[in-house]
Amino acid sequence: MKTYELHVAGLKRHLPIIQIKENLSIASFVLLGDIEMVDAAATALAKKLPDVDLLITAEAKGIPLVYELSKRMKLPRYVVARKSLKAYMLEPLIHEVKSITTEEKQILCLDFHDVAFLKYKRVAIIDDVISTGESIKVLEELVTKAGGRVVAKAAIIAEGDATKRDDIIFLGELPLFPHHQ
Repeated sequence: MKTYELHVAGLKRHLPIIQIKENLSIASFVLLGDIEMVDAAATALAKKLPDVDLLITAEAKGIPLVYELSKRMKLPRYVVARKSLKAYMLEPLIHEVKSITTEEKQILCLDFHDVAFLKYKRVAIIDDVISTGESIKVLEELVTKAGGRVVAKAAIIAEGDATKRDDIIFLGELPLFPHHQ
């Protein structure tokens, strides 16, 4: 199996290169379960983020990161945009998103209580990897609709064209691996 050697937050990982479309492969960075990476990335990102009142991420890979970041930044709470409607959600705020790793459109939604908590807050959007930027864009729209103000967008990894963006904070870069016909 081909791998890509990633160096980020003082750590080294050998990532498998996985084909996700007929003409595209990616180095698969999986944060879930990697406690050492979550810890190192949270420490590094906390130093780069501006003053914020709240962190938000999309379900599910960013959850351990926003938890650790919130602890380091002494924030009492974080918000998770869910990928499906739950029976307990009152008056949910819903947006559609298309990601590089999924073919079909997905939704991101917030419960009424999270919407109320976001109002008037300075918010940082946190993700594990930013590639197309679609998830970040939808989260920004959700925060804005809820009455919050996005003051930072950050991830552990910027992938592909996202590495050229000057509106995101990131710790490391990953290339995309196109297949030429």
